[in-house]
Amino acid sequence: MARTSSINDRTLAIIMGGGAGSRLYPLTKDRSKPAVPLAGKYRIVDIPISNCINSGLRRIYVLTQFNSVSLHRHIQATYKFDQFTRSFVEILAAQQTPTDSGWYQGTADAVRQNLADFLSGNYEYFVILSGDQLYRMDYRDVLDQHIATKSDITIATLPVGRRDASAFGIMHTDADRKIVQFEEKPKDPALLDSLRIPPALLKEMGQEEDAELFQASMGIYVFSREALIEALNNDHVDFGKHIIPEAIKKFRVTAYIFQGYWEDIGTIRSFFDANLALTDLLPPFSFFDGRAPIFTHMRFLPGSKINGATVKQAIVGDGCIISDAHIERAVIGIRSIIQAGSTIKNSVVMGADYYEGIRPARDGEPPMGIGENCTVDHAIIDKNVRIGNGVVITPEGKPDNADGPAEAWQDGSMRPRWYIRDGIIIIPKGAVIADGTWI
Repeated sequence: MARTSSINDRTLAIIMGGGAGSRLYPLTKDRSKPAVPLAGKYRIVDIPISNCINSGLRRIYVLTQFNSVSLHRHIQATYKFDQFTRSFVEILAAQQTPTDSGWYQGTADAVRQNLADFLSGNYEYFVILSGDQLYRMDYRDVLDQHIATKSDITIATLPVGRRDASAFGIMHTDADRKIVQFEEKPKDPALLDSLRIPPALLKEMGQEEDAELFQASMGIYVFSREALIEALNNDHVDFGKHIIPEAIKKFRVTAYIFQGYWEDIGTIRSFFDANLALTDLLPPFSFFDGRAPIFTHMRFLPGSKINGATVKQAIVGDGCIISDAHIERAVIGIRSIIQAGSTIKNSVVMGADYYEGIRPARDGEPPMGIGENCTVDHAIIDKNVRIGNGVVITPEGKPDNADGPAEAWQDGSMRPRWYIRDGIIIIPKGAVIADGTWI
């Protein structure tokens, strides 16, 4: 398909970054979902923003609402274009206006509340994206198909098997990829049979014609200008649940079938698994793609220092100091300090926002990082955690979901120092774990 830069000039990207992220709690206790650290040095929001930049889309709004301070700080420190371009990554936080005094009630409501700002530019196409997914996509391909098929709305879909289909909104298309039916999380076997991707389209996709695949919505939409205005001329609050099912009846809505890696990392289990998958010899998603890099905040940290440690199948971020420890299938985040004799396996250690000298240990606190002779297995250690010597952290023998006992924190609050979600033990941001503790 022909591609021109003028399409990019007429396209606005909108990233949804305002959800409470309850399924990622306690990682979202003090930050929004898109601000959660990822892969040792990034934030989740870096994925859609980088996809936009690599696609030539450099006019980007991020809609925020919940626990947004760290997200705002990260975006403002990271994404700066020179003053001689019209490029921008700007934040639109929920606000009271003369016409609306409420919080965003859903994805569609968030776009509706900011629609006047979006329409003030000379944009003909609007790319609406989620802020909590891991994938690499060139949005120009979606835009090219959208224009070539004269669509009002294009929805990116992912082929999934029968077992996964009941967890998604499933689209059914005709031979021209026009969406003719949408079912939210279908579970009836007969209904699922009717939604299978037809053999002709499977062949066109390069799949076996008898493959049992279904088109799942990825929550990625392209709207033409007039279609967006008309689709939001109501009180519906969510795109997936309300706007799209109604739009199929009135507009030309087509599917763009994406066959690359894509993962919704909105739950503790999916977030944990996606991070550890990055340590595989051939990971399903690679940050080592120089043609479409993932951008993030430049911190100017020194290279990590490894003092006799054994490191197998691991990602180690910048500025770490790892002594004679054993690291295996783990993601070690920036500024992590891991002392001698400790074992970190099947875990995500997010690191720290600062070194010990910036905020020294108070009376009775261990130093920043993980102390000597500790064992950490199947765990997520959030940022700025202080773990003493001889600590054991493992979910073994515990329920899949549980909260630790409420304890007094330095700020005077009473809350747990550990949680278990989906069989993963989580040490929340800023927690202090005393010497010899067994969790």
